[in-house]
Amino acid sequence: MTLRTVRAALAAVIVAAALTAPAAAGAEPPGPARGHGHTRAALEAAVKGGVPGALAQAHDAYGTWHGAAGVADLATRRPPLPGDRFRAGSISKTFIATVLLQLEAEGRLRLSDTVERWLPGVVHGHGHDGRAVTLRQLLNHTSGVYDYTEDPRLHLQGKDYLDHRYDTWTPDRLVALAMDHEPAFRPGTGWNYTTTEYVIAAMVVERATGHPYATEAERRIFAPLGLRATTLPGTEPRIPQPSGRMYTVFPDDPEHTVHDITEFDPSWGWSAGEIISSTTDLDRFLTALMRGRLLPKAQLREMLTTVPSPDFGDGQDDGLGLFRATLPCGKEVWGHTGFMPGSQSMAYTTRDGRHRLVAHFHTDWAGDTDAAAHVLLAEFCGTAPPASATR
Repeated sequence: MTLRTVRAALAAVIVAAALTAPAAAGAEPPGPARGHGHTRAALEAAVKGGVPGALAQAHDAYGTWHGAAGVADLATRRPPLPGDRFRAGSISKTFIATVLLQLEAEGRLRLSDTVERWLPGVVHGHGHDGRAVTLRQLLNHTSGVYDYTEDPRLHLQGKDYLDHRYDTWTPDRLVALAMDHEPAFRPGTGWNYTTTEYVIAAMVVERATGHPYATEAERRIFAPLGLRATTLPGTEPRIPQPSGRMYTVFPDDPEHTVHDITEFDPSWGWSAGEIISSTTDLDRFLTALMRGRLLPKAQLREMLTTVPSPDFGDGQDDGLGLFRATLPCGKEVWGHTGFMPGSQSMAYTTRDGRHRLVAHFHTDWAGDTDAAAHVLLAEFCGTAPPASATR
């Protein structure tokens, strides 16, 4: 299974699989979940299902709640802690979309601009044509640009990643990998979740501002919101403390050996997945975003304008760096999932920002047990995890 397939599967498990899940007996009516008992039970069920440890933060009308289960370190048995930092993966994309929309609000670019205008000759080859791809299409995954994480030269497809975990990649090289392949479709004629698009988007940010994308994200989002646990590590392989460990099992390993994969060079994910954060920081970011503190009304409206995302199933649409999902209980939530080796996360909120959930799993196989789906449904729909998940 390739990384893109795993990431797509993660999003599908969290939302699309949840859409077909029957409400368990004892479900609470949707609304504020005082006590968060079902969410706590879903975290514990994830651990019983094989996840080493899970951490969550929720906020509703009764205030903020922190929950955890299992261990953050299999060697020391240290539990997950509310202040822990972790790799938040593709939740990076929401940050980059926000920066790009801020630049649009300032009149420094337009979403209708072509990639070629900002990055001449970068999106070119094997059928790719930056003259036909707009910035909006990058952000809502309708550009058709090939996903470089599918290229075997990145060594993300199996156990040989262990031999390449400290390889350093530049954004130019990552995009060049994608250009060696044909696009998935002509721009604007389909939908395909592609990491390459957000690497290109961050390259546009750098061209438009003259600064590293990380500098712009820190100046525009991290500092104003006080996101002290959030960093963009570049090539740094370690996660700042406090943090737990991250565990993976490679699909091509017949022994199913659990590997501690905490340290690696995240530059292969760059702007599309390198971010490190905490549940508190991601919650604060989502709140500020939905309440209009980061974007003017016009740009927030653009971010929340969706297109169908058929790969992720019915009930989920794609905005600009955010997904919209309608859950079985009828509640609509907005957010994003994140995946990196050994780590997966999700951050979702209601449109008004009053009910929010951020969760992290100390492994990248939580999707195999539907753990993320059960936690999401437990918090927003008051649904107890099914009996099969607690055995």
